Amino acid sequence: MSAMRKIVLAYSGGLDTTVILRWLIETYRCEVIAFVADLGQGEELGPIREKARQSGAAKVYVDDLRDEFVRDFVFPALRASAVYEGGYLMGTSLARPLIAKRQVEIARAEGADGVAHGATGKGNDQVRFELTYQALAPGLQIIAPWREWDLRSRQDLMAYAREHGLQVQATAERPYSIDRNILHVSYEGGILEDPWAEPPEEMFETTASPEKAPDEPTYLEVEFRRGTPVAVDGEVLGPAALLGRLNQVGGRHGIGRVDMVENRYVGIKSRGVYETPGGTILHVAHRAVESITLDREVLHLRDSLVPRYAELVYYGYWYAPEMRMLQAAMDEAQADVTGTARLRLYKSSCAVVGRRSPVSLYRPDYATFEADSVYNQREAEGFIRLNALRLKIRALRDQPGGA
Repeated sequence: MSAMRKIVLAYSGGLDTTVILRWLIETYRCEVIAFVADLGQGEELGPIREKARQSGAAKVYVDDLRDEFVRDFVFPALRASAVYEGGYLMGTSLARPLIAKRQVEIARAEGADGVAHGATGKGNDQVRFELTYQALAPGLQIIAPWREWDLRSRQDLMAYAREHGLQVQATAERPYSIDRNILHVSYEGGILEDPWAEPPEEMFETTASPEKAPDEPTYLEVEFRRGTPVAVDGEVLGPAALLGRLNQVGGRHGIGRVDMVENRYVGIKSRGVYETPGGTILHVAHRAVESITLDREVLHLRDSLVPRYAELVYYGYWYAPEMRMLQAAMDEAQADVTGTARLRLYKSSCAVVGRRSPVSLYRPDYATFEADSVYNQREAEGFIRLNALRLKIRALRDQPGGA
């Protein structure tokens, strides 16, 4: 084991990373700096600073990254219409490269030798953290305690905490694990490992059930400039404030619940249950504005690239060269995606009821089914004949006796 002087740990204040903090100190005999990323997880982060110090941290960083997260990670993925396997808006996937990037920045500023995370050896997060570390700072040593130590269960971690006098709350284990930030809340493991079992209603933290949602709909408008949301109901808002506003109204109406079984990068199928109220509203609104502003072939080509883009995000390749290339293409496609979508929120549904744009390609004079003076319907005959020619030739060939 190489000598280490200083390690930066991605710290959450929970049982796992609290034990990891002390384990790193004892195993590597060096200073450990705890880094807490505020991504809008909805909890008081002040006590975490003191908890990290009590657990032995030489220094503690608590950084508010909410605006950076939404502006530089969530919104670029929105411009790409990125959804993994048709349902997951990737709240966790988008957060990990930002946390790892900031870890690297702190490590450089502090002259640290290594970085550490609390991800297990079974999941996607270990890949997301470590691909980012190696893309941005290949000289740093990476420490993944769950792949090194002999602790294997929550009971083992609790015993370690008691033995070392660590301040952890000895409560009964939740029947599922939770990850939360300003984009989503995710639930997995425990009782959710049975894909036939319905998630308990009391589990959900940010969205109302349809039964408890308001009996009257809410209408709202979301404005976009070049594919990026900038205003809600005419009020210009910063990135985190805008998403937070939509989270509140969407959560009241039960928008954005998803229950799916997805394919992890490591080859395991995993069930995830998600709440993404504001993100769901943005995706619906964004597609509505695109429908009247994007050229048909640009839209179809972009959509053909979405699965690959989402896969790269989900797998952790945010800082890979192919990701930069794809993002440039996605952003170029958004050059004319400027306009406003009007939505109706009601009992878990988010429906488009209007869209408008100063650069709309929708022309009522061409689209109308009534009499018009701009479209010669006879021209469709030649168009159809030319496009049917290969089909006609094939059919003639296959007729009895040939053509």
